[in-house]
Amino acid sequence: MTQSAATLGPVPVLPNYLDEQLVTRMGIEILSCEPDLVVGTMPVRGNRQPIGIMHGGANAVLAETLGSLAAWVHAGPDRIIVGQELSCTHHHAVRSGLVTGVCRPLHVGRAVATYEIVISDERGRRVCTARLTCALPPPRRPARSERDS
Repeated sequence: MTQSAATLGPVPVLPNYLDEQLVTRMGIEILSCEPDLVVGTMPVRGNRQPIGIMHGGANAVLAETLGSLAAWVHAGPDRIIVGQELSCTHHHAVRSGLVTGVCRPLHVGRAVATYEIVISDERGRRVCTARLTCALPPPRRPARSERDS
């Protein structure tokens, strides 16, 4: 999947925030962004703890990114997705290479969506299992000035 500087998967990035995207700083790349499957990679390099292994918070960033994109695809472009709860279980340390996150839905409803994100190393070993629940608030109503025009 290609992504331009102005989008993250299907999500438009507001112009004022193009230079402030965490996914760019973390090196996350979105490979697939479909309703029932979002896949992305992240390098270990640049995302380490002081002792040389990948930081658990980096796993959380990858998981929340993939789950939020999945919720956005499910809910539609006129909604603003809000992460509500994230849990991560770290299984194995990773010292080098890329990790790949695979996000699949556990429950998708009108107001809430929950996803499981499995993060694996280059050998296919599961290094983290995450679960993200997102709130799907109703579409924003246009501001009064937008409605009057």
